Amino acid sequence: MSSSLGQKFRNIGPGALVAAGFIGPGTVTTCTVSGASYGYTMLWALLFATAATIIFQEMASRVGIVSGKGLGENIRDRIPNKALMWIAIVIVIIAIFVGNIAYETGNITGGILGIQAVLPDVPMIPIAIVLGILAFIAMWIGSYKVVEVVLTAIVVFMGVVFLVTAFASNPDWGAIVAGLFVPTLPEEGSKGILTAVGLIGTTIVPYNLFLHASGASERFKDPEQVSDARFDTILSIGLGGIISMAILICAAANIFGTETVVTNGKDMALALQPLLGSWATWMIGLGLLAAGFSSAITASFSAAYAVNGVLGWKKTTKDLRFKSIWIIVLVAGCVMAVALGKSPTELILVAQAANAILLPIMAFFVLYCANGKDLGKWRNHIFANCAGVVIIVITLFMCYRNMSSFLTSLQALIGG
Repeated sequence: MSSSLGQKFRNIGPGALVAAGFIGPGTVTTCTVSGASYGYTMLWALLFATAATIIFQEMASRVGIVSGKGLGENIRDRIPNKALMWIAIVIVIIAIFVGNIAYETGNITGGILGIQAVLPDVPMIPIAIVLGILAFIAMWIGSYKVVEVVLTAIVVFMGVVFLVTAFASNPDWGAIVAGLFVPTLPEEGSKGILTAVGLIGTTIVPYNLFLHASGASERFKDPEQVSDARFDTILSIGLGGIISMAILICAAANIFGTETVVTNGKDMALALQPLLGSWATWMIGLGLLAAGFSSAITASFSAAYAVNGVLGWKKTTKDLRFKSIWIIVLVAGCVMAVALGKSPTELILVAQAANAILLPIMAFFVLYCANGKDLGKWRNHIFANCAGVVIIVITLFMCYRNMSSFLTSLQALIGG
């Protein structure tokens, strides 16, 4: 029995959480750097990433709803061979730790960029320590929900500001259409390919697959509500993708061609000056801080949920094993943000690209779970399988093209 349109809107939730999760400091930074450096030419990467996110997040939510379990539990339960199961578990855990620590590094760096946009003389180390301690306290005592709602509201407001500014900036609509539908990749060795892969990695967030499956399984108890979850996914992530494109368009319209190299929050604020004027720096600073802090909590908890699920542990936020996972991710993110943060925008870009490299692994497991025979009529049909395979192949190709640029940038961060 299908729900009315009003009921579908009332059931919006897990998909909106995913959209809020990927519009973090990584998205703001990567989209701004892309627009400022390459104009509108990388819009196709965001269009591809948004469509791919909808397809794989829909699979994850459907698996969660029909099975009543998270993605981690599904991966563990659906591999009958014990040896293969443990190989899969190890692969997932490594990917989750590497990916979430990379994201956490970007989140903390984003928070630092936000504060330094308005207080440029404050050193990185004290900011990272304060952000880490505040996030630790909020998660340890479980009082993060109210904080997260407030911070998410700020991020949403910033997204709306970018959307309005995109129209107010009088962009080149012909170039926008060409950028959306004519894929172009820069020459081998160029940072452009790193940027393109970063745009994909900042949108199709691997840990969001676990977050969405768990959230959907809790929100929708009846498999017949899969259509409601699909509506939530398409609407929420579609709007998130449009906001990401608006950020890139603002940067392309207001920074590209000025020879400005985006290295900090003040540089990013140039994209909002047509609408906000001198207040643009404050908006970027507050937005990056809110996005970084809220995403730092989300990334840490998502890693804990994913590892607990795939290992079959008891999933409770008060469990010491659960806490140990998010503590490792949070501390590692703070340490790496300080250790590698001499070029913060470059660090965030590399962090997003690292997740894109890990994406095909998680996408494969989602595709595998979504084809489970026990899902009955809700298992993947031919279109979803073909689309999933095409996305994985394209992502693998781009990651292969990106590898030399990624390693060069990573080496520069470590050595510099």
